[in-house]
Amino acid sequence: MTTVLSNPAFTDDERRERLYRGEVLVYPASRASVALIAHARSMIEEAFGALDPQTAQHRMTVEHFAQLLAELKPRFIHHPESKRLIQDLLTEYHCDSDKTYFDVPRLRTSTSNSYLDSGISYAFHPHRDTWYSAPFSQLNWWIPIYPVVPENVMAFHPRYWDTPVRNGSSRYDYYEWNRVSRHTAAQHITSDTRDQPRPEEPIELDPQVRVVPEAGGVMLFSANQLHSTVPNTSGRTRFSIDFRTVHLDDVVRRREAPNIDSACTGTSLRDFLRIKDFEPIGDDIASAYEDRFTPVRETLT
Repeated sequence: MTTVLSNPAFTDDERRERLYRGEVLVYPASRASVALIAHARSMIEEAFGALDPQTAQHRMTVEHFAQLLAELKPRFIHHPESKRLIQDLLTEYHCDSDKTYFDVPRLRTSTSNSYLDSGISYAFHPHRDTWYSAPFSQLNWWIPIYPVVPENVMAFHPRYWDTPVRNGSSRYDYYEWNRVSRHTAAQHITSDTRDQPRPEEPIELDPQVRVVPEAGGVMLFSANQLHSTVPNTSGRTRFSIDFRTVHLDDVVRRREAPNIDSACTGTSLRDFLRIKDFEPIGDDIASAYEDRFTPVRETLT
């Protein structure tokens, strides 16, 4: 069973340890998180003009909507204020500025009633981020920009925390994905033909856990959690921000969640920047993660 803890008073060391054990943590909106979503809202609302971004899908063609997101999302990712506000947020959470590294924040959308659930607004099947070459010490931070409801968030599938799932991660190489597939997202409107790691056996979606933070609330979970996009039936597009962190000591010492079924190659570690000065993680450290991941339990075949 996944334990969800609300606003726990942990040190950063204890917080990471709890997350590596499969717990999910949720925190209320704070000064820094409110500033981050205000920045995101400003960019979103400028892009949608007179339309309410949460209901604009009902007044736009899906092609127009996809093109708008294809321009908006990279603009948010690469805006210098986005990175600075993440730096501010992590400092507020007492992360060690010398040893904590983060990747760029991403703007995510989940449209309602299958309006656009591929490509630029991909509705994720059950997956672990570790199937996508994430290190096992990676922690995921998820923040809703507007209010969310159980019908448009994500679901955790707790029975699989320590249960292997037969999956396609052995075909996934992070560098090849970045070279060939990442930049074609906006072209996939009615379907997504890119080969992404997914379960290759039936998955029991229930029991599942859905966490509904307030707008600006922060949810943290391990990259090893099996989770999926909830089929959005709310009638409103969900907008959220997510980014990831690693702690240098954990990366070096392999203090992390267990690998029970991931077999991908490459590593996303070179994408991570140090809080203090935005310097990338050392290549000597990242290169130690280049080889194919080896599950601690035998991968199902």
